[in-house]
Amino acid sequence: MNAIFRKIVVIAFLFIFVPLFASTLWGFPPAAKPRISVLATGGTIAGAAPVATQTIGYQAAVLPVGEVLASVPDLGRIADIHGEQVVQIASENMNPDIWMRIARRCEDLLSRDNADGIVITHGTDTLEETAYFLNLTLKSRKPVVLVGAMRPATALSADGSLNLYNAVATAASPLTRGQGVLVVMNDTVNAAREVTKTSTFSVETFRSPDLGALGYIKSGRVHLYRGPSRRHTTDTPFYLKNIEKLPKIEILYGYAGSGTAAVEAAVKAGVAGIVYAGTGNGSLPEAAKAALAAASKKGVFVVRSSRTGSGMVARNGEVNDDALGFIAADNLNPQKARILLMLALTATQDAKVIQQYFDTY
Repeated sequence: MNAIFRKIVVIAFLFIFVPLFASTLWGFPPAAKPRISVLATGGTIAGAAPVATQTIGYQAAVLPVGEVLASVPDLGRIADIHGEQVVQIASENMNPDIWMRIARRCEDLLSRDNADGIVITHGTDTLEETAYFLNLTLKSRKPVVLVGAMRPATALSADGSLNLYNAVATAASPLTRGQGVLVVMNDTVNAAREVTKTSTFSVETFRSPDLGALGYIKSGRVHLYRGPSRRHTTDTPFYLKNIEKLPKIEILYGYAGSGTAAVEAAVKAGVAGIVYAGTGNGSLPEAAKAALAAASKKGVFVVRSSRTGSGMVARNGEVNDDALGFIAADNLNPQKARILLMLALTATQDAKVIQQYFDTY
């Protein structure tokens, strides 16, 4: 027994006390933890309800960033955390002006030597849109990770705390540098361009229908199996310094018997572009096609997307895009096609160049 005890003491000395003494006596600095800024915007992850079993009808965006961070004390083990409340809203109230505010704050933080990455807490309703906007505009290879929750912080089995821990672990991992903006939910890492919310209530709601997840987080460790499919961040032509106001783009929804009224109303309202969420492969009823063609001739940019939720819209597949001056959205869903068209119009007014953007980003 004494021999075993002596061995335990020797092992403890070698692995615990020797590194500690070396650091103190010979000036070896302890390993620095990554410095991660957590920018809070509200959402369900900051939501509360009076009853622990209540997962609908709760009040979103009520907990400040300090309380959200305090609910995950283990964050301090993996990173030095700085929390900041940017806005406090339910994400259905997100808008392009707030995107610009978030993006400019991110760029400011990412430009500093003492910042290694950013985590943004966000409501899930429009999380994918904010993520894709940042994916196209931020000019840094440092990790930016968006995270949310499907259950309020007060709920039984609330998912926000572990999601936040995983998001910080992802932002702190060297594997995620240069991977573009990421979305972390339910132990899964997805690319901003590819991910979408697929369920109104499931914690597995965020999925990438066409290409699948980039990887997973297990016990705070990131495992990536592939990279994002398209160019992003430092490899795009969209610069915040060149943007004062984003152009107005409307999304119109295709359905059996859809006509001209919505298109005509959008044109009358002065939109710069229309994303049409067509049936199937971005198909257009004859009446809607005629109205969109007339809008295009008036200088309104028209993008054909699909309401199906996955798959690509092929150029000249269902209609003659070349003849009508339309743009095909590739496999971007309507809400992301709107974002790319917004940014494209800050860089060019050439529909052919915009089509190249859709094929590239």
